[in-house]
Amino acid sequence: MAYPAPVEALIKAFEALPGIGRVSAERLTFHVLRSERSGAALRDAIALVLTDAKRCKECGNVAEQELCGLCADEGRDATTIAVVEEPRHVEAMERARVFDGRYHVLMGALNPADGTEARHLSIHALLDRVRRGNVREVILATDPDKEGEATALLVLDALESAGIPDLIISRLARGLPAGSAIEYLHKGVLEDALEDRRAIRRRGRS
Repeated sequence: MAYPAPVEALIKAFEALPGIGRVSAERLTFHVLRSERSGAALRDAIALVLTDAKRCKECGNVAEQELCGLCADEGRDATTIAVVEEPRHVEAMERARVFDGRYHVLMGALNPADGTEARHLSIHALLDRVRRGNVREVILATDPDKEGEATALLVLDALESAGIPDLIISRLARGLPAGSAIEYLHKGVLEDALEDRRAIRRRGRS
């Protein structure tokens, strides 16, 4: 027997989220149905994020204003930009307190099999920021997994093709566990990866 249309619609909505299969989507749906308080809280939270959350016009991070708090902070080093995949990676690095520069959030990683292509990533916005000047180094701080490495290569090619003189392009040190995710790394691992980062601008490019 099929579920009523409103129930099936909520299951499908949960199932469309990353990492949520049919069984998990059903569990979440029936949890909402069992608890009026949970359902109301979920409804209000979704409504709030859809109306009040926006992308920072400078770095692409989530924000409540045109500029996120990090871009608005004049005490941060504006000459160094760490390129990350998602807002959660910014949160992880800020929680670890290992970086005092600025960020650029791509809002995803290159993964054509999952529907994320180069055009979905905010690489052009990054190039615009670097072309405006005052940026000395771009750190490729994507995850050390297959998608993260492909994304780092894509950003590297774009930066090199832009021909921006004297720009240092670096990558987090290889001490990062292969296949891991930035947000799960210990503070010490992140700190070492940043301190031991290496320049990767290719020879023969200017």
